[in-house]
Amino acid sequence: MNQLSPSLRSQDMRINQQETCFQGFFRMSKLTFSHRLFQGGWSPELTRERFDRGPAVGVLLYDAQLDNVVLVEQFRVGAIHEASPWVFEVVAGMIETGEQPEEVAKRETLEETGASIQTLTHICDYLVSPGGTDEKLYLYMAQVDSTGISGVHGLAEEGEDIKVHTLSCETAFEGVRNGTINNAATIIALQWLEIQKLKGLL
Repeated sequence: MNQLSPSLRSQDMRINQQETCFQGFFRMSKLTFSHRLFQGGWSPELTRERFDRGPAVGVLLYDAQLDNVVLVEQFRVGAIHEASPWVFEVVAGMIETGEQPEEVAKRETLEETGASIQTLTHICDYLVSPGGTDEKLYLYMAQVDSTGISGVHGLAEEGEDIKVHTLSCETAFEGVRNGTINNAATIIALQWLEIQKLKGLL
């Protein structure tokens, strides 16, 4: 028996009511639901708010020839209580209705760095914070020539001001270890890259 097979499935819950309780730049939903319990029976009716962020894509740009990675730096409102709200990240963007993750990865890479990518290596898909948001991130690595990637990018109409950084892999890995790189997608992608390199797979 697979020990990582979930004990219960989506049919073991029922949503009794769902409503939008906030709609601004983002949306918040209020859900009333119940679900089956591990020891049998059903939970009482529960009410939770959920941040409806939706699916997104992240892309780590890696230059195997120079042993560099390309990260972007931009202001993040969720980091305003950190030492700096300017955060080093992988390229990332939201998936709109009808889009495939791979095409979003290519579009966002061009918008945020000016680089065109062709081949994507899948790293993983993960739920960002399932206790409170429906956001799911599709994470990839793309090999690039980092020598031509630089400058400030982003869409002005979306308020984007994105600075491109080319770093040695070891500098980026050390940034994870010392906490300078402090967001999940970038940490996951860089740790994956470090493991692949240690295994001799890249």
